[in-house]
Amino acid sequence: MRTITRIIFLDDEDQKFFGEGPCRLLHAVEETGSLRAGAKSFGMAYTKAMKLLKTAEKSLGFPLTIRAIGGKSGGGSVLTPEGKEWLEKYEAYRNACKEANQKLYQQYFPED
Repeated sequence: MRTITRIIFLDDEDQKFFGEGPCRLLHAVEETGSLRAGAKSFGMAYTKAMKLLKTAEKSLGFPLTIRAIGGKSGGGSVLTPEGKEWLEKYEAYRNACKEANQKLYQQYFPED
């Protein structure tokens, strides 16, 4: 038996706007320098990736990435300073919640 902690942020209309999917996407954008390549790296369609980002950006009130449209010099995406800060805060909060949940789990369901 085990427990799972999932951290999901909801907007004022109780609509999900950030969780593990967008978190993974932002990390993939950082690694690949591209929203399209980042989405593709874990099997997400570009249109879904774009929708996730736009939804999160609208709810947060700031851009998470700067996207350059392709062309002769090629396109790409990078995280904004606000995007990096949000990602760091989200992960720190998520990790603290997981740790607290694990301690509570051990308190209420000690191993025999």
